Amino acid sequence: MPPHASEPWTFEKDRAALLVIDMQRDFVEEGSVMEVAAARHRIPVMRRVVDLCRAVGIPVIYTQHVLSDGFEISPLETSYQPRLKATGMREGSAGTEIVDELAPQAGDVLIKKHRYDAFHNTQLETVLRNIRGAGQVDTVIIIGTVTNICCESTARSAFMRDYKVAFIGDANGGLDDASHNATLDIIGKVFGRVMTAEQLAASL
Repeated sequence: MPPHASEPWTFEKDRAALLVIDMQRDFVEEGSVMEVAAARHRIPVMRRVVDLCRAVGIPVIYTQHVLSDGFEISPLETSYQPRLKATGMREGSAGTEIVDELAPQAGDVLIKKHRYDAFHNTQLETVLRNIRGAGQVDTVIIIGTVTNICCESTARSAFMRDYKVAFIGDANGGLDDASHNATLDIIGKVFGRVMTAEQLAASL
């Protein structure tokens, strides 16, 4: 699909991969330790994006934020979020599981991470470099939660690695409208293209 004058690059579905960021029970379920209500409310839109991507053969990659009971594997994170010193996203716990509505299917990839940025010390870059054949993926579609934390950190990191970033605004869940919209603003200005699920569907 040729870009409009205001668009920095062409979206090519045959060179894209979908990243579903941290849609885990400990973030999504009502009353969960790190509840993000907007992530729960936007599950239907996220599900539509996942289904659209699967239908046209776009690989689906999930990230799963995982902490440890044995030691503080992300000590600065728990310093800012002290409740995570004792509970939340524990390795092997039900809280780390992707919510049923977006559950991975056979052939999907699950990447465990210990930092907001899904590229940091994970297999994500190696997977992206090869999942459609060596060097074929040049675009990442980003949905999930939290908009201005893990989703934005991953989008920026993808940009630094020369990936085109399609950030689906209505398929990201933020802590509040102000931070969510601030991320959409900065991503759209310098780090990627902010699209709606409807616009993505048209591109596919």
